[in-house]
Amino acid sequence: MARYDVLFTRSARKELERFPPRIAGKVLRRIEALGEDPRPTGCRKLTGADDLWRIRIGDYRVLYEIRDEKLLVDILAIRHRSEAYR
Repeated sequence: MARYDVLFTRSARKELERFPPRIAGKVLRRIEALGEDPRPTGCRKLTGADDLWRIRIGDYRVLYEIRDEKLLVDILAIRHRSEAYR
């Protein structure tokens, strides 16, 4: 399988920087793994959106878009589960 590039939107990067270091490290490791497998076990495609996916990391959700033609994963949001889908 080809390696995907993982890019963050500016808002997603800022959200990640606000997390405590322990949680940020855990989230970042899972996000980096999306470069190897953008559709890991447990990921879900969001209904009502063309190509939005999410992964769970404890109480946090990472919302992202996969662009297979460009081998690109765009990280759109990293939020607590209570705020993730608003």
